[in-house]
Amino acid sequence: MLQAPKFYLPFTVFHLGLTYFLMAGLISCANFSFSGINTIGANVTPIRELRSQPDSNTTVYIQGKVEKIAPLLKKQAYLVKDETGKIWAITNQTNFQVGDEVVIKGQIRYRSIPIAGKEYGEVYIEEK
Repeated sequence: MLQAPKFYLPFTVFHLGLTYFLMAGLISCANFSFSGINTIGANVTPIRELRSQPDSNTTVYIQGKVEKIAPLLKKQAYLVKDETGKIWAITNQTNFQVGDEVVIKGQIRYRSIPIAGKEYGEVYIEEK
């Protein structure tokens, strides 16, 4: 009858432990979100709620997918969309691509655009 080598059990335990730690590491790198708190530990504000507090200079975190990119002088503007709406975010970061999932910290701003007696202003986020 054949016997397993003496190193077989420690070798198996080593592989199981290594697999566990690799999987835990991969899962911890994922971008999970539970009840408005993302992986960076910040409270993410739904975009829908930002419309009700224009130009409040409140600092917020938004999280969503980049839909459009508009280059500006020394900055970039990204149209970020979450489940509740869309908002433009102006930032110094230039490495985002369309389709990227992003978290941006910035202040709520409002730019008034009056045309022919009507207001076409827009709420946006400006990263500081």
